[in-house]
Amino acid sequence: MKGLSHLLLCVRSSTCARVASNLSQFEKVALGSVSAATSFQTRKMSSQKFQVTKRLQGTEKNVWVDISKMAVENKALNLGQGFPDFMAPADIVNCLKEVVSSSDLMTHQYARSFGLPRLVNALAKIYEPHLGRPVDPMTEVLVTVGAYGSLYCVIQGLVNPGDEVIIIEPFFDCYKPMVTGAGGVPVFVPLRPSKEGTVTSSGDWKLDPEELASKFNEKTKLIIVNTPNNPLGKVFTRDELTMIADLCKKHDVACVADEVYEWMLYDGNKHIKMASLPDMWERTVTIGSAGKTFSVTGWKTGWCVGPKHLVHCAMVVHQNCTYNCPTPIQEAVARGLELEMSRVGSPDSYLTSLSEELRPKRDFLAGQLEAAGMRPVVPEGGYFMLADYSNIKTDVPDGEEAKDFRFVKWLTVNKKLTVIPPSAFYCDEHRHMVENYIRFCFIKEDSTLEKASKILQGFKG
Repeated sequence: MKGLSHLLLCVRSSTCARVASNLSQFEKVALGSVSAATSFQTRKMSSQKFQVTKRLQGTEKNVWVDISKMAVENKALNLGQGFPDFMAPADIVNCLKEVVSSSDLMTHQYARSFGLPRLVNALAKIYEPHLGRPVDPMTEVLVTVGAYGSLYCVIQGLVNPGDEVIIIEPFFDCYKPMVTGAGGVPVFVPLRPSKEGTVTSSGDWKLDPEELASKFNEKTKLIIVNTPNNPLGKVFTRDELTMIADLCKKHDVACVADEVYEWMLYDGNKHIKMASLPDMWERTVTIGSAGKTFSVTGWKTGWCVGPKHLVHCAMVVHQNCTYNCPTPIQEAVARGLELEMSRVGSPDSYLTSLSEELRPKRDFLAGQLEAAGMRPVVPEGGYFMLADYSNIKTDVPDGEEAKDFRFVKWLTVNKKLTVIPPSAFYCDEHRHMVENYIRFCFIKEDSTLEKASKILQGFKG
């Protein structure tokens, strides 16, 4: 057998074809491989061949990326994206400080794929009283990279191509691309305002029972219910949840209950877990978030809780995606939850004190919006507020883009105030329903809201 150097020389030589007849079968195979590799290296990359996969086409745009970029470019006050501009509670931050400085080797290594044992045990204990049943922390709880991760794993794990998923509008904007990315078919049903007024409540927006019932059929696999709702702030009542639950049981449909704002409630409204309703535990996956619970959105730690047969499907996706989550943050969240459980019923509990802190911020913003000539939709929960701006006189240019998008861009550029256009939370067919609304975030320092107030004072109804 000739040496490799001789073989390469032949490849480079113009006499390669003449010597090929003298090569062994092995050398001929090797020569062919080298030639093919050399040929491949000279080919140009095809832009048509390497594009976003078909199942993801149509999901490329993201309202958070576009609007946040515009806010930065225009140095605008940002009341759009939903994160606090004040420090998280000191006790929670100290939990992470203690963990990071720990000499325990395992706090700096991989955790159990489905959640640090201390964290899943804490989650099981904090959920059990609200569900009215025991929760197995090892098989009925999954910790993920944010609530986003839980939504993704649940939808990818349960939805087959062609399955229909009912989405209540307004919806958090990731629901639709997650469903279509799994090959599912999103089916939309809107909450509709039941009355008009100078100041309305998110409770005035309701589902039409007949319209909702018409969306269920033999293809329906899931329904996604977000309560308290983002962006509306609606807290679904027991009667409303029971209506949805009855349809799920009638048509053998599972429910994804996105309840990340569960601790932020106002005016005596109560959060009722879908999974706590009769016969709904077995068909409900509940989504939660440490970022929302403790005002640490950058920690990106979430979870889902539900029956083993549903959570297992999400676990399979998770173990083949991110596999696990940062151990120090899981440990810190676990300690924070344990601390909160020891403070139940105490004014020191962040789970209840946050609402008390946010309510005057909500009321202040609502008053400023009304004074500016807008009509706020006062939320029952969460930390967002819609406002009807149709009475505001502006020189917003015409265009093909949705009216609320054009108004938000005009507001950012001309008034240096950034908010979110809520039509991003609707399907194309229903976007016209909120073209006169914009969404504000009020989990901000009082000084931030006062700056917004000065800008709003420049408007006249």
